[in-house]
Amino acid sequence: MRLRWRALACALGLCAGITLPTAAAYSDVAAGAWYEAAVSEVTELGYMTGVSDTLFAPDAQVTRSTVVVVLWRMEGSPAPGATVSFGDVSPSAWYAQAAAWAKENGIANGDDRGDFSPDQPVTRQELAAFLTRYDQYRGVALAEGALNLYSDADQISSWAEESMRHAVGMGLLEGSGGLLQPAAPATRAQLAVILQRLTTEAAG
Repeated sequence: MRLRWRALACALGLCAGITLPTAAAYSDVAAGAWYEAAVSEVTELGYMTGVSDTLFAPDAQVTRSTVVVVLWRMEGSPAPGATVSFGDVSPSAWYAQAAAWAKENGIANGDDRGDFSPDQPVTRQELAAFLTRYDQYRGVALAEGALNLYSDADQISSWAEESMRHAVGMGLLEGSGGLLQPAAPATRAQLAVILQRLTTEAAG
C-alpha cells in the first residue's frame, strides 16, 4: 500500500526530481517539535501546504474546508460528479471540488439550510466525525476505542461518541494528560500528525 501513496504523490506532481518543501522550510516548525516529522511528510506528499512559503502555522485552527481538501488529496483529488455542492460553496472556490467530492461520498454534511460553513473551525470531536466517515468511505470497519480511559469522556457530544471511539481505537486521536479535549479546536499540527497516522495505517 505504500506504493499507492507514492503513486498518488507522483500523480500530484510531487516526484520526478521536483524539489519538495519539508518542515525545515518553515520558520515556525522547530527542529525536534512533536509534529516536525508529520509536517515534513504531509507537505512532501502534497496533502497540506504552508500558509506561506516559510510559515506552516502549526497552532492555527483547522477549518472545515481544509479538512475536506486534505482528505480529497489523499484520495488523489478525484473529480466529483457535480460542480455544485453546498449553498455557501462557490464552484470557483479553492475547496469546491473537495467539498463536492466529500458531499457525494457522505464525508461532509451540510446544516439545515444546506450550507457547509467552509471557514468554520473544527473541534477535535468534529474532526473525528470527518475521519470516521472517511474511513467508512474507504471500507474500514469501525473501531471501539476505550473512551472511559479519559477523565473528560463525559464531555463528548452524543452525536460524536461513535466517531471518537473509532478515532481513538484507530490511534488517530490521542489524549494528553488523561484528557481527550473533544470540544477544543483542532490545530494544523494535530491534523498533520493525524494524516501521517492515516498514511502509515494505509501502508501497513
